[in-house]
Amino acid sequence: AGDTRRAMELQLKLLPLHRNLFIEANPIPVKWAMARMGLCGGTLRLPMTPLETSNEAAVENALRACGLI
Repeated sequence: AGDTRRAMELQLKLLPLHRNLFIEANPIPVKWAMARMGLCGGTLRLPMTPLETSNEAAVENALRACGLI
């Protein structure tokens, strides 16, 4: 508690991930990221649609940068 310097380091490290998890309507990128991490199957119920192929690399790169995959 009270370690603002460490909190800022973590915030800056996670910022690209936070941005990319909202690259499309929530929860589409979140579900895709969880599936990529092996945490769920990635199945979406209507009216949700799969993550646009053009956005997959951005989300994957953000996951890699955070050490999540």
